[in-house]
Parts: sequence; structure tokens; C-alpha cells
Amino acid sequence: MIRFTSLGSGSEGNALLIEAGSTRLMIDCGLPLKHVLPRIESRGMDPDGLDAILVTHEHGDHIGGVMALARKTGAVVYLTRGTHAALHARSSEACNGVTLRLIDSHESFELGSIEVRPFPVPHDAREPVQYVIATGEISLGILTDLGMLTPHVERSLQDCDGLVLEFNHDPDLLDKSSYPDSLKQRIAGRYGHLCNRDAASFLAGLNLNRLQHVVAAHLSQSNNRPDLVLDAVREALGEVPDCFYLATQEDGFDWLCIEAAQT
Repeated sequence: MIRFTSLGSGSEGNALLIEAGSTRLMIDCGLPLKHVLPRIESRGMDPDGLDAILVTHEHGDHIGGVMALARKTGAVVYLTRGTHAALHARSSEACNGVTLRLIDSHESFELGSIEVRPFPVPHDAREPVQYVIATGEISLGILTDLGMLTPHVERSLQDCDGLVLEFNHDPDLLDKSSYPDSLKQRIAGRYGHLCNRDAASFLAGLNLNRLQHVVAAHLSQSNNRPDLVLDAVREALGEVPDCFYLATQEDGFDWLCIEAAQT
């Protein structure tokens, strides 16, 4: 079994907790320590039981709280060489007091009872990755912070049993927003963020009979709305599946469980 919960999802901070067997890890932590610790405890988990933090990229809403949390809990931090270089360039002391493991964006590795499968994504960061978390015959895919879908990304997530998928913005809302044109172009560009339409189209190409849970994540608070996400899903799939959920910035989402198929 894999269970997972978000402590917050959006441009103000992201943190995803995952537990499989005796292994507990977090993917990203863009929340300050004073906020993330009580949120971990609110999910019934002791922060000191955290084994590792997997980092996707160096943007503040994903890495801003990682090092403080690692120093507090002793969790090992896993990140790509590019992410580490970008972080070090920002502050040579950022990683002081933290145990780091540099990973290859194309190579899987074992972490306790979990197999971690990183894969590169197109995003405006130094060496960004997303992850598939697997144990036994089941797997959870995480896909946020990318501007476009590539064949490699699609292959990496094809057979997942659970999925956290970016539905960042509605193109019309973004176009009409007060954002500067340069920011609009960045968000909508090939190295920006997935819009509702593209995320829903990707979802339609997956094996929906296998997916036990799908969570729409990283919604823009300024350029998206839950009803627009659901409209895009209905247009792509004909209906919104019962297994479809929405993550929020304030509360993320509560624990969801992926079970092995009964034989």
C-alpha cells in the first residue's frame, strides 16, 4: 500500500507526504518550518519519522522550507546536480548541516521500501525532475511544474495507480489577468506550467481503469478556478471520475491510499 497526502499545493508552497511500509518521505517543501511541522502532525505523523525529502527543482515554492525541515528532522535530501548547483549559487551555506544525496534524473534508486523513479521535465529551472514512487506492483506518479508534455513524460506515467497532476491555469483567465506580458508568456510557455486543457487531455490518454486516485494540483489562485478544472476534465473524459480530487493551497488534501489489486 502507498498512502499520500498534501500539506499545501500552489504557488505559495508545496509539500507532499508519502508513506509505504516503514518508509516516510516528502516531495518538496515550500512551506516555512513553523507551518509545515504542525501540518505534518495534523496528518498523524511525527516529523522526526521523516526519512527523506525529494526535491523537484529550486523554485522557492518547492524548496524554500526543505533545508530547515531537514536540519530539524535529520531527513536526507535528494536532488539533482543541477538543482544543487542552482541552490549553491544562490547561497553557499544553504545546505550546511544537511545530508545530501545527488541523483541522476534518469536513474531509479531505492529508498527503504520504496523505488524512486525520477524523470526530467521541461520547466524553467536548472535540472527539474518529477517522480514516480513505486512499491511492489503499485505506483504513484507526481507531475507538476512543466510547460508541456513530452513522450518521455507520458511514458513515465503510463501505468501509474495514482496520480498528482498539475492543472495550473485556465488560458483565458491568464490572458485577461493583470500579470505582465512577460510573466503570462512564461507561464503559458514550453517551460512554464500545464493549463487545464492540456492536463485533462493527458489524463484522457491514461488507463483510467487502473487509476485509483487522481488529484488536480498546483492550481493558480489568480488564474484558475475549481469549476474550470472540472469543466476541462468533463470535456476530455465525458464526466468527472469518482476518483478525481482537487488539492488546495490551504489544506492540500487528506490521506489517500493506493491498494494492490486483488488477485
